[in-house]
Amino acid sequence: MMTYNPLPQEYESDDNSYEVLDITEYARRHHWWYQVFGHSLGPMVEKYSVATQIVMGGVTGWCAGFLFQKVGKFAATALGGGFLLLQIARYSGYVQIDWKRVENDLNKATRQIKQRANKATPEISNIIEEATECIKQNIVISSGFLGGFLLGFAS
Repeated sequence: MMTYNPLPQEYESDDNSYEVLDITEYARRHHWWYQVFGHSLGPMVEKYSVATQIVMGGVTGWCAGFLFQKVGKFAATALGGGFLLLQIARYSGYVQIDWKRVENDLNKATRQIKQRANKATPEISNIIEEATECIKQNIVISSGFLGGFLLGFAS
């Protein structure tokens, strides 16, 4: 739907008119995302409007960010409180810690983690590639989710 409207005095051009382009109609007729991401798009792109995708992503992102914040606070409180109680018990003489044994166990665990990480690298690469493809296929809802997540985490 195109209409011609006269330009304001300060923006006059030679023909005294300009073209208004209805973006929603244009987007329905010209799928720009095909040019950007190809034709193998997920169902979210074609099923819902851009505004709906942004709202859906924003709401789910906010919920995830809010829960992440609350769980993170709880985990930090539990970990810090446990460490504090352990230190109080240690200095009061209730607990004695063999620091040499702790160091040996940590070194052993570090070696095991490195060995397992080297074996899992191809699997992790596949997961990252699949996640990247999913984000590309649903870029609008993904960006809404990211914005909502950051808002939920900050609130």
